[in-house]
Order: sequence, then structure tokens, then C-alpha cells
Amino acid sequence: MREFLMVLLTAAIVTYLTTPLVRRVALAVGAITAVRDRDVHSVPIPRLGGVAMLLGFAAAVLLGSRLPYLGQLFDDSPALLGVLAGATLITLLGAIDDVRDLDWLTKLAGQVLAGGIMAFFGVRLLSLPIGGTTVLDGPVLVMLTILVVVISTNAVNFIDGLDGLAAGVVLIAAGAFFAWTYLVSSAFDPPNVFHVATFISAAIIGICLGFLPHNFHPARLFMGDAGALLLGLLLAAATISMTGSVDPSSSLASASALTAILLPLVIPLAIMALPFLDILLAVRRRTRAGQLPWKPDRGHLHHRMLDIGHSHRRAVVLLYLWSALMALGAVSFAYVPVEVSVVAIVLMLGLAVGLTWRPVRSRVD
Repeated sequence: MREFLMVLLTAAIVTYLTTPLVRRVALAVGAITAVRDRDVHSVPIPRLGGVAMLLGFAAAVLLGSRLPYLGQLFDDSPALLGVLAGATLITLLGAIDDVRDLDWLTKLAGQVLAGGIMAFFGVRLLSLPIGGTTVLDGPVLVMLTILVVVISTNAVNFIDGLDGLAAGVVLIAAGAFFAWTYLVSSAFDPPNVFHVATFISAAIIGICLGFLPHNFHPARLFMGDAGALLLGLLLAAATISMTGSVDPSSSLASASALTAILLPLVIPLAIMALPFLDILLAVRRRTRAGQLPWKPDRGHLHHRMLDIGHSHRRAVVLLYLWSALMALGAVSFAYVPVEVSVVAIVLMLGLAVGLTWRPVRSRVD
């Protein structure tokens, strides 16, 4: 755990210290988010924060390669170097978009290429825990790997609409995933908590913690596409690295055989449930309106929270609560009796629903 803490702190410190420098660069090159109809900020805000996040992740990778135990990950496989290469490419793509507004096809091609680079370095699905362990053909698994990257990057991009929202939601997701991967990998035979997915999760926590002080309302810098695409890719890399590593027949879930079979699939989905839900609702909403699925609008979950009557900060914190409810609730099934997990989730759900709809009742009264 000590080495993971060092990775986390390194990513946080480097991200925090380099963000003001990146803000100056953003102002110099004109990477500024103007005020649009669908936006909630009232003055232009510079963007490009993903560059500072990339520097934080790169510093974490450099440190990890020098540590006694985490360094073994680099000796055994080039996976983390592949993640760094993919992260560099997609951050560069996002940074260019932050300055010049690329078309959707170019961005999609860049996301596919970044996923392909990671797959080339070994960060790809090896099997799926369906009906035991299902091993698909190599090309199919590579295509699924790239698909996960594309969906994850766009999901994070979709929720990046309020100050601190995307960074906070990803922080919660990475924290839940870190807890799960750390405890699961400790149950491997032989036990080994030093896993690529756990390393990436710790680094994500660090870069989000380092960026949030600059990004929480009122934000001084947006992460931009550079940051949203980077965080999405890193979450995808962690998920891909872990999926297929867990034996569904093992005792990682003490609750029941059914949870042992479902958890390796359900937990990654639940941890990213909020961004995935937002992207599904957006595609459905836009296609029903006769619009292209990627056409921006003002109908995201965070917009609806504001329309209900929440303040900017309250809306963000409530969405944090919903994200934690889904992510931590799913992870709890692996280590807590089902009855306890269900009761805790129901109580949190009641709290979340009550706090979410309270402004409506107050306004009506």
C-alpha cells in the first residue's frame, strides 16, 4: 500500500503544481471556452487542464518504474508504457481540439488509434467472465478493447459540464475500483496486490485530487477535451486490465455463487454507471429529436439538476452522491453480506432521492 500511496501523491502534487502553468499556456494559445447557450459559466474560462493531468500521470509512471515492487510491473510487461503512450496521444488530440475544435470523425479516429496502441502493448481484453471464462478470438477482443476505450472517453466527456463534476465522479470511480482491485488481487494464488489496474486507479485518484482544487466551482481552469479523454482512457485501461483477471469460480465474493459470477462484469459497469447513463440518455434524446448523437445540447443530467433548482455546487455534490451510491454499492457486494449491502444501498438511495428532489418541493411550497 505504501508504494501505491507514493504513486497517488506524486500524481496529485505534479498535477496540482503544473495546472497554473498550463492555465497560462491555455490563455496564450487561445484555448478558452466561450460562453454558449448550453453552458453554465457566465465568463470565458481557459481549458487545457488535461495537459497537467498527463504530466501527473507520467510522473506517477516514472516513479512506479523505480519502486521495488511496482517496478516489477514494468519488467514483466510493457502494458503501463502502452497506457502512457495511448494517454499521450489522446491528450494531444484533446489539446488540439481545445485550441482548434476538431471534427467528430477526427476525434473518433484518434480514440480508436489510442485504444489500438494500448492493445498493441498488451492492454487488451483476454477473456470475458461469462458462463465461467469465455475466450474469444484475438481480433474480436482487440475490437472490444477499442470499443471500451471509445465508450469510456466519450462518457467522461459527456459529463464534463459543471465545475469539478467530471474530475470528482472519476475520482469516486477510481477510488471504488482501486479498493476492489486491491482486495481482489490480494486473493490471487499466489497473492499479489501489485496489479496494473490498481496502479492506474491510484494514479487517477492522484491526478483528480491534484486538479480539483483548480477546477471546483468557481473553476479557474477546465480540463477540456484533453482531460476528459485522458481520464476516460485511463479508466478504460484499468477496467480492461482487470476484466478477465478474476476467476468467477474463486471466492472473491463471499455472498453467493451468483455474485461471484456477475461481479467481474457488474463492478466495472456500476463504477462508471453515471457517465454511461448520461451518454445513453443523450443518444436516445438526440436521435428521437432527429439530431446526430454527437450534437451538443442542454439536456445532460447536470443540466437537469440545475433546472430542478439546485445551485452549481449542490448539483455537483449530489451527482457525487449518486456516483458513490452506484460505485461503492456494487463493490460492497464483494465483501459484505448481501443483506447488509442491500440495506445500506436502500438507505443511501432514499437520501439521494430526498436531497435531489427537495428543491422542487420547496419551490412548490
